[in-house]
Amino acid sequence: MFKTEIGALVLRVTLGIIFFFHGLAKFQGGIENIAGWFDSIGLPGPMAYAVAGVELIGGIALILGLGTKAVSGLFALLMLGATLKVKLSAGLLGNGEAAGYELDLALFAIAIFLVINGSKLLSIDSLIFGKKEEQITM
Repeated sequence: MFKTEIGALVLRVTLGIIFFFHGLAKFQGGIENIAGWFDSIGLPGPMAYAVAGVELIGGIALILGLGTKAVSGLFALLMLGATLKVKLSAGLLGNGEAAGYELDLALFAIAIFLVINGSKLLSIDSLIFGKKEEQITM
């Protein structure tokens, strides 16, 4: 049980860090440019603000272990959308002009794992809600 929780903690924090920095990069690099790109691929430009916000705030929440299952579900939806709308045509490994969806697939898999299993070790959720069903034992 404890090994599983350590693994979930590593996945939760890693996913949180990756998404936090992706969201941060969108804001630092000019969110208006991202909004314009969203428009160019047929998505509403303002959606770029929502995506970047979810990545930034959701990344922090995952690192802290706050709302792990819900945030991971949002991240899974983001990865599904990114893969289907942008990356699928380039193939799994890319086509020489555009990146493939291998990273998106890995992040999707991590997010789905966290939606199913959660991550209680060193999480704010455990502090707030307690260790309801299972106790973490070594």
